Amino acid sequence: MNKNLKLACLTILSLGLLTACSTASTDAADAYKGESAHEIYVKGRTALLDKSYTDAIKRFEALDVQYPYGSDTENAQLYLIYAYYMKDEYILTASAADRFIRLHPTHPHVDYAYYMRGLAAYFQNIGALERLFNIDLTTRDLTQVQKSFNDFSLLVARFPTSPYAASAHQYMIYLRNILANHELRVGQYYYNRKAYVAAANRATGLVAQFQGAPAVVDGLVLLVKSYHKLGLTKLEQDALALLHYNYPDVKIDYDANYVL
Repeated sequence: MNKNLKLACLTILSLGLLTACSTASTDAADAYKGESAHEIYVKGRTALLDKSYTDAIKRFEALDVQYPYGSDTENAQLYLIYAYYMKDEYILTASAADRFIRLHPTHPHVDYAYYMRGLAAYFQNIGALERLFNIDLTTRDLTQVQKSFNDFSLLVARFPTSPYAASAHQYMIYLRNILANHELRVGQYYYNRKAYVAAANRATGLVAQFQGAPAVVDGLVLLVKSYHKLGLTKLEQDALALLHYNYPDVKIDYDANYVL
């Protein structure tokens, strides 16, 4: 595809997206004109309770556009986050949660928005694939994993008594282990290609940032072996002492040139 054709395709795509957004905004602005703000809200909430998520979304979006202020609209914005989530619209879930956080940073239920933003990032890149396939998540792009971890971390730090804090903490443990395993894999990749400085740097970062994660023991082994290959005897002995202090039963095979 030549450059001009690529540009034409992008232009058409952009126009299509703008048209779709414009149509959606017009629909929301014109919908339910004969109903009051409270009527739109109540019927939207009823639709949500009936699991009619598409209808609930339409009503809450219309309420948000036509009546942007008021307690009903604030509640609708929270319900909209949930309705998107139940429709597996994780990008829209995250966007709605992010918007709520920006508009209502001191709202008594803003912790819910943080929690749902974390869940949306989690399922956007992990959850659905996890359910369908046996995928090694450490081999994937972990941008959304990091975003999800950050949101759960913010929730736990800012709202330690939140009803969502305990669940968020469990997600943090799981996501942290994924991130630690990813660092280990990258370090092993470098070691197996004899890039021992890069391997040692990755192992050092893993040990420092993810203390308590199961991958740390293999990270220490990788660090010891990397220093050994580099001939850095003092650093090797320090890393070995740290390994044996924390994991006294771990043995190192110096003869193996490949790490798994």
